[in-house]
Parts: sequence; structure tokens; C-alpha cells
Amino acid sequence: MEDREREVLERIERRRRRPPRLRDELVTLAHGAGGKASRALVESVFLEALRNPLLAPLGDAAVLDAPAGSRLAMTTDTFVVTPRAFPGGDIGALAVSGTVNDLAMAGGRPLALSASFVIEEGVAVAELAAIARSMAAAAAEAEVPVAAGDTKVVERGGADGVYVTTAGVGAVPAGVDLDPGRIRAGDRVLLSGTLADHGMAIMLARGDLDIEADIRSDAQPLYDLVAALIAAVPAGAVRALRDPTRGGLAAVANEFALAAGVGIVLEEAALPVRPDVAGACELLGIDPLHVANEGKLLAVVAPGAADEALAALRAHPRGADAALVGEVRSEPPGMVVLDTAFGGARVVDLLVGNPLPRIC
Repeated sequence: MEDREREVLERIERRRRRPPRLRDELVTLAHGAGGKASRALVESVFLEALRNPLLAPLGDAAVLDAPAGSRLAMTTDTFVVTPRAFPGGDIGALAVSGTVNDLAMAGGRPLALSASFVIEEGVAVAELAAIARSMAAAAAEAEVPVAAGDTKVVERGGADGVYVTTAGVGAVPAGVDLDPGRIRAGDRVLLSGTLADHGMAIMLARGDLDIEADIRSDAQPLYDLVAALIAAVPAGAVRALRDPTRGGLAAVANEFALAAGVGIVLEEAALPVRPDVAGACELLGIDPLHVANEGKLLAVVAPGAADEALAALRAHPRGADAALVGEVRSEPPGMVVLDTAFGGARVVDLLVGNPLPRIC
């Protein structure tokens, strides 16, 4: 191995292992935005205290060994979106889809969910009933029961209306191993549909902006799309999956690049963005790469399986707008680069601040 290559690999390994530096004394909204501040908070506070082999990868779901050689995936999430109802869904449907999708990104077929609600005094019972109905509809669509739950009511001012926390358990089929550490130079990067739909739908639904556009959240369960993708390619050809929620595609691509010590190059011209979403992002000065989706996935697949994988995604109604958006290279290790439509290139980094409202 050349000295320079060894030095680069050692630097990447130190970057992966060094303790994060959290200089803030108080939690701010930036710590929940999916960028550098979020990572520093999670790793320095929670991972530092709770570190174990299951938690250390900080994936969307942990994969557990179960009796008789089977494996389980489990996950948990909390939803605090404002507003609670928005074009394309509400907090109830979002909670189900988000939890199912976290399981799916680990290859887990959802078996059961739990849901707990923190409800502020004064919330209309009719609104709660509507949330429960949409949650039931999303669970039926995903073919998973909400098997357990809990409710807490707090005094007026003790919560912002309704918070929903969900947990899920899924079964991981034999032979499925979706680990970003398996990503290699030459692999291809696929996106299952258009970028930034959910985040921009939430932005406009808040009513603070004088922008008229028919933008709807893309929140939907993705396990059946994942199953179709895995079935369409040779075993092991799907290296890793992640749904680009907080922090958007930029955050997921950076996670992959750092986990595998590789460079990821995205093609701006290949990224699918709806015209109305692109227009709203441009007016607000927001990069679609940093805006959340709740019904799309990013897949890294072996180069020889890229065509089959893309065809499988496009053949499914949840992946009709899928596109090949980039490739994995050996350099720059641990970084993401965007080849722009104008022939240049720029580094795609994690967000530092908090440009978006609560979107999940």
C-alpha cells in the first residue's frame, strides 16, 4: 500500500473514531435538524453513555440475533411535526410510515408497532380521532398491526399539541445484510423518486410563506419496494439502504461515505426534483439535497446489478420516478461531491444550522 493511501485511510479511521466535540451548553433547534449539531449531540451525549455493539452503528434500526438463527430489526422514533396535518398526510400516518421505513432500510419486514401519545390539555378529541384513523389506514397499507400503546396528557403548555412516539419490530430474511460498511468503489447510487417533497410540503403548510404550490408529502411505507428491489438482484448486490429524512439526501450520502471510507459523487442533472418543489426551494434559498423525504429511499448497489435494480424500482408504483444519481469512488474518501449541471463540482456537506421547521 502506498504511503499516501495508508495515510488517507488512517485519517478516515481517526475521523470515524474520534469523540465528537459538543461545545454547546444548551440544546437548540439545530441539534434536531439532522446535520453536524445533531450528530455531535447524539454521539457525545447518548452514544457516549449508552454505547454497545447494537447502538454503535447509529443505523435507522438495530438488527438482533433471535432464537433458531432468525434475525429481528427493531427501531423507535418520535414525531413532533408542525403542523400536525399537511397535504398528503398527518402526524399519525407519518409515524407509521416512518417507523416501517426504518425497519425496511435494515431489510426488516414489519411485524408489529407500538405507539404512545403525549397530548396537551385542550387538544380537540376530533383531531385525535382523525390522527388515529390515518394511523390505522397507514398501518393497514403497510400490513402491520399497532400492537401496543400508551397515552399521557400533560397540562396546557406542557407540549405542542400532540407528540407521537412509535417503535417497531421486523423480521430480517436470511442472507439480507444491509450495512454501509459493505459499500465499495464502483458501486452505483440509486434514488427511488423525487427529492424534497415532504419537507417542502411542511414548509408551505405552515402558512408563513406567500407561495402557492400544490406540493404534497410523499410519506408512505416502503417495505414492499425494498422487498422487490432485493428480490430482483443477486444476493448481496444491495449494499445499503437509507431513507433520506432529516438532513435529506446530503445527510444519508455523507453517512455512507464516512461509514465505508469512500467518496460518493452525485450527478446534479440526474437528481429528480418536481418543478414546483424546485421552484419553492429556489425562492427560499434551500438546497433540495438537504430537504427531507418520508417516502423515498437511497440505495447503493453493486455495479453489475444497477440496471436490474433501477428497473425493479421503476416497475413498482412507489418507485416509478427512480433514477441512477451517482456512483461510489475511492476518492475523496469520507466525502460527497456533486457534479453540477454547469460542469463544475462542489462538496456536499452536512447542514450546520436549522433552516427548516420540524418536519417529522
